[in-house]
Amino acid sequence: MNSNQLREKIRKNQFNEPTCGYAKGFIQTNLVIIENEYADDFNDFCNKNPKPCPIVERLDEGSYYPKVAYDADLRTDLVFYKKFINGKFVSELDNLKNEWSSSLTAFLLGCSFSFEYALQSAGIYMPHFEKKGNVAMYSTSIETIPTRYFAGPLVVSMRWIPKNKIDDVVNITMKYKKNHGEPIHIGNPKEIGIDSIESPDFGEYWNPVNKNDTPVFWACGVTPQLSLQKSKLRIVYTHSPGYMFVTDLKDDEYN
Repeated sequence: MNSNQLREKIRKNQFNEPTCGYAKGFIQTNLVIIENEYADDFNDFCNKNPKPCPIVERLDEGSYYPKVAYDADLRTDLVFYKKFINGKFVSELDNLKNEWSSSLTAFLLGCSFSFEYALQSAGIYMPHFEKKGNVAMYSTSIETIPTRYFAGPLVVSMRWIPKNKIDDVVNITMKYKKNHGEPIHIGNPKEIGIDSIESPDFGEYWNPVNKNDTPVFWACGVTPQLSLQKSKLRIVYTHSPGYMFVTDLKDDEYN
């Protein structure tokens, strides 16, 4: 199933799973939708924090038709969306048709799901990817660089990697600059403020497969969701973690 076929299934409510492991080889993205007046400052926040917030596309004001995906519609082509009012999560939606207005600006930000096919091809076994589940994600003690309206902690995703494969994984993922790049931390999760690795803040926890597996952490696109909540903007929409927007960009060409 390619990217366009997956989006069509999502649009028709025929697909309701996390997008990890689907449309292999195509770039997946996080979605952020905010009011126009805050868009420039959010753009600045992303530029100051490129690891967790790499901009794939900033759409024109009021537009829901991205250039990175043919015949796509950001109001309908994600499985689930989250709605925040004054920084508080209020509901999860399966489309934004009744929510959209010309006062909104959408951003598509890179996602680490995009490099997982490359890791699999290199012989890295990832249970969440193979079983099409959701990756584990954690809020950390590392702070992002703030702007006028946006600030907050760095969120990371975690994958168990065999010790003898860590160098390979670093070399593979560092090529994916628009999808979080190389890991930001390897090893002890307490060093970045994660007290219980078995209890992720988002997604699902997966047990290590081998005794010599090491937790490896990448910057995560849920980071801006926390900064948006902290900013307490009047209205914000995002993807639900793990349910990404799938573009037509090929991961081996885009980065």
